Amino acid sequence: MRAAVIGAGPAGFYATDQLMTAGFEVDLYDVLPTPFGLVRAGVAPDHPKIKAVTRVYEKTAAKPGFRFFGGVELGEDISRAELRDRYHAVIYAFGTASDNRLGIPGEDRPGSYAATEFVAWYNAHPHFSEHEFDLNAQRAVVIGNGNVAVDVARMLVLDPDELAPTDTADHALAALASANVEEVVLLGRRGPAQAAFTNPELRELGELQRADVVVDPAELELDEHSARWLETEASNTAKKNVEILTEYAQRPPSGKGHRVSLKFLRSPVAILGKGDEGAVTGIRVVRNRIEPGENGALRAVPAGAEEEIACGLVLRSIGYRGEPVDDIPFDERRGLIRNEGGRVCEEDGAPCRGEYVAGWIKRGPSGVIGTNKKDAADTVAKIVADAEACALAEPEQPDRDAIATWLAERVPALVTWEGWQAIDEQEREQGAPHGRPRVKLVRLEDMHAAAQRARSFSA
Repeated sequence: MRAAVIGAGPAGFYATDQLMTAGFEVDLYDVLPTPFGLVRAGVAPDHPKIKAVTRVYEKTAAKPGFRFFGGVELGEDISRAELRDRYHAVIYAFGTASDNRLGIPGEDRPGSYAATEFVAWYNAHPHFSEHEFDLNAQRAVVIGNGNVAVDVARMLVLDPDELAPTDTADHALAALASANVEEVVLLGRRGPAQAAFTNPELRELGELQRADVVVDPAELELDEHSARWLETEASNTAKKNVEILTEYAQRPPSGKGHRVSLKFLRSPVAILGKGDEGAVTGIRVVRNRIEPGENGALRAVPAGAEEEIACGLVLRSIGYRGEPVDDIPFDERRGLIRNEGGRVCEEDGAPCRGEYVAGWIKRGPSGVIGTNKKDAADTVAKIVADAEACALAEPEQPDRDAIATWLAERVPALVTWEGWQAIDEQEREQGAPHGRPRVKLVRLEDMHAAAQRARSFSA
């Protein structure tokens, strides 16, 4: 039985490994010449321990029956129908690469950016390496209360000496070293009890070399609904977050030259600037209060009072969403592939035989890297059940060698696992003299040139 997994990030690798354990041969595809998805292009450069998970994925790649095909874009180079013609099962695991929109005036002013683009830029994603970010402002506002928002805030105030030994893209190292940002305001729509940070990420803010973390004690005064929820229903993570924030509020300032300020219960209503299209000069926010919703869940609603925060840089980190690809059934409202428990389905609920989904494009952008392991296992369990019930696809052209030939004709610059290893080797060699884990290649042309040294189809 042959399966294709589209997307070589954590969800794709976990699904691949579990499929191979179940007896499938797997071809793992990615739009980039490089594997590992957000582990390579999303995890903050100063978190090398998190990136060590790639060693697990490398063990999967070393198993018989595995092949990697990088630089292949579904919907452009190949089609959904062509995959269905060649595999008994196809898993879409390509994540949610676009950012959610605020939908407020001024969102597209110069100086207002999606955090997704900023993260990809400093992580050397080749599609964003040519982007430019104006970092001359003294104050930046990061909208969002999740781990990505914390990463972005931290990257803006890290000492250049802290970034120098990381795999941050060279262009970003230079830009961040000369940045003028002295204060980053982290803006949360809900209260401190509802913040989505994980404890280690929040705690790390208090360990910055050249920046104080500042929390006004008034920001931590919980309303009756949040206090009751925190005491009776909240996770240990939420309770610990409030404890960490309380400790920050009690800290005396140490006089560091930079600061990260956390503000809660504020929603942006407009990004301000000069004229209709001028650069960012500030952000107008409305104060919120917490109320129980119809289903009992706590929600933030406007309380009426507005205020303005002067700033010259805004980074929007309010979540990811997927985009439709080819003619795969898509739920526009949720920004996900339409599915029932991992089985791709039509609008009427009818399953699409042999097609499955895993990871963020299945369930939405939530959880940590390890969350994708169980998610993938749930999907693969459905595939195994369907295989036993003879309910997988019946491909017309499943021949292994024929698939390789077809791809080589469609994608002349196709990158195999050996090609990726050549890219990896060159990046590591470039980093070694500088005490860095790697100096990433940021141009597709350079990646393909490096891969060419080892280009072959694995047998």
